[in-house]
Amino acid sequence: MTRITVAKGDGIGPEIMDATLDIIKAAGAKIEIDEIEVGEKVYLGGNTSGIAKESWDVIRRNKVFLKAPITTPQGGGYKSLNVTTRKFLGLYANIRPCMSLHPFVETKHPVMDIVIVRENEEDLYAGIEHQQTDEVVQCLKLISRPGCEKIVRYAFEYARTYGRKKVTCFTKDNIMKQTDGLFHQVFDEIAVEYPEIQNEHWIIDIGAAKMADTPEAFDVIVMPNLYGDVLSDVAAQIAGSVGLAGSANIGEECAMFEAIHGSAPRRAGQNMANPSGLLQGAIQMLAHIGQTDVAEKVQNAWLKTIEDGIHTYDIYKEGTSKQKVGTREFAQAVISNLGNKPSLLKAVSYDKNSTLNLVKYQPKAPKNKELQGVDLFVHWNKRNPEELASIVEKINTEGVGLSMITNRGIKVYPDGFPETFCTDHWRCRFKAKDGGLITKKDIIQLLQRAHEHQIDVIKTENLYAFDGKAGYSLGQGQ
Repeated sequence: MTRITVAKGDGIGPEIMDATLDIIKAAGAKIEIDEIEVGEKVYLGGNTSGIAKESWDVIRRNKVFLKAPITTPQGGGYKSLNVTTRKFLGLYANIRPCMSLHPFVETKHPVMDIVIVRENEEDLYAGIEHQQTDEVVQCLKLISRPGCEKIVRYAFEYARTYGRKKVTCFTKDNIMKQTDGLFHQVFDEIAVEYPEIQNEHWIIDIGAAKMADTPEAFDVIVMPNLYGDVLSDVAAQIAGSVGLAGSANIGEECAMFEAIHGSAPRRAGQNMANPSGLLQGAIQMLAHIGQTDVAEKVQNAWLKTIEDGIHTYDIYKEGTSKQKVGTREFAQAVISNLGNKPSLLKAVSYDKNSTLNLVKYQPKAPKNKELQGVDLFVHWNKRNPEELASIVEKINTEGVGLSMITNRGIKVYPDGFPETFCTDHWRCRFKAKDGGLITKKDIIQLLQRAHEHQIDVIKTENLYAFDGKAGYSLGQGQ
């Protein structure tokens, strides 16, 4: 018997959670439930995180969390509970299977069967943003080696455990050579440890186009956080409906399972909502806690129900569907099909002896780190980079001088183009005049001289090399 935490959420959440629990209990799930309250009521009670401390204690004790969709009120500084939960509990892997149910659910891709493995904790979703000038705001994109290694290894372990043949990596490392470049590099390093599984890399734009057009070309796709968030919804929709897709959020200690759709408050209390997305999350939960026999029974009963044409309003189609039903009636249809398998759709069969191996990250030996320069970001309201250079060069020291100015990443000094549009946010790069290294004292001296010359330095970034390899980008056009 496994004790789990359940939150019924907002909007359609309570209805689809009740339906989901009825189904898995009827199938013989060996679970005990601790229910907590999260979401809109907690937010509006004055808790901006949407969850009480006592509820965190329950989740952390049980380590398995089945959550219905919640509503985050607009404005007021309310934080996304989904993002908070994933980060607090270290749920680094987001798993979203997307399979077509042709011909019973309409889709242009009848043989689609892919799994998107999305990094779940970092990337732009670190949410570190600043307004730096009147015209420019920034969002920091953080990619770590531990984050890359854990999610890429999970993708390959998932493929090995569930008999998948290929893992594809999507990045934009032709532009973001440091951040996405690290993700791609780690993918290539780990891929060689799994010779029985094919591997490939696509640039995210053409990869996304290919997935939308020919999803059958892919099997497991692993991506950084933002790309994975966007493309998992795209994949679910082109498979048939976002409302049919479930999601697992896996960490080394805890796991959370949910539907990928929202709380749909307009449909609440009408016995209309499709519980399939949350049910798919619950099936992933059952597999995670080792009750694969129950997961298999529920999935096949659900497939048989879809195949029988018993559909909720969102996927009902005249001529294909046989009966339009509500939330409760759909759940009862699935329960009546427990023990049955689909005839045309592919039945599910789990290997009872196969478990997914989660390997803990092993830190690498530190590299030799050298300080090669510094970028001073300057707020300056005029538009002429040559004029700015003449001002900034006044802070040059005996050994350190201005080497480049960029604006929004493009080099505008020296040898910039007059056609380049500039904002009030400038990156001024200083390096050793002899091509060697600089010191922290050099940076302090530059900042002191900038202050004396009334240059508004809003941010600095040190330019390091690691084992002789530059750890910073060149200016575009440099």
